[in-house]
Amino acid sequence: MPAIPLTTPPLAPQTRHTLLQLGIANTSALRRTGPAAAFLLLKAAGLTVTESTLWQLVLLAEGRTGHLNDGEKAQWRSRLRAHRPVAVFPPADDMAHWMRQALQQAGQAAAAGEVPVGAVVVRRGEIVGSGANACISGHSVCRHAEILALTEAGRKLGNYRLDGCDLYVTLEPCSMCAGAIMQSRIRRLVYAAAEPKSGAAGSVLDLFAHKALNPHTAVLGGILADESSRLLQRFFNERRQDKPAT
Repeated sequence: MPAIPLTTPPLAPQTRHTLLQLGIANTSALRRTGPAAAFLLLKAAGLTVTESTLWQLVLLAEGRTGHLNDGEKAQWRSRLRAHRPVAVFPPADDMAHWMRQALQQAGQAAAAGEVPVGAVVVRRGEIVGSGANACISGHSVCRHAEILALTEAGRKLGNYRLDGCDLYVTLEPCSMCAGAIMQSRIRRLVYAAAEPKSGAAGSVLDLFAHKALNPHTAVLGGILADESSRLLQRFFNERRQDKPAT
């Protein structure tokens, strides 16, 4: 299906303008994002939109004209209710900057003999909490980088609810950390490398999309993923080399 630029009409001028700002300039980008996600992103960007906008987005994504029938509308309403939280994320350069701070924490963990995972909590352009894996030195499975960063941020801000804060972590969180992130009401989670064995943000399961858990956190992965993966691979390669032969 060809990529057709989004135009006015059928979209309202402000709707089209906001979609362009979000990087959704044509029907191909709209299909990749998904009509429901695009609709929620418009709302997250502060635009007042009604269901009619969702119907327009569905028709554009599917290359159709005319109208949706009642059954189709009901299906899309259901998809909208079930959709994971979305947010407008910072520019790529900004996210890379904060992820590098998290990678510094991961490097500190590696130097201490810990699995190299680091995390930072950012609020209004300032790091308010940071953490590096410390399970071995702390003799506790709970001392994951994310937990330590959330704890430090809570102490600094005087509140365990971290509304308006973003968390940057070098590895997709596990289920324990995902639960803590949701409970802390982190606004946006940005992670670097996916964790195919225990990732709880989409790799093994997606707790952030589980409506029964009342999720509030929007998730984006893949920021400086290669740098994080190389750090992890180097750490585990060195560990295997240091292991005595049997």
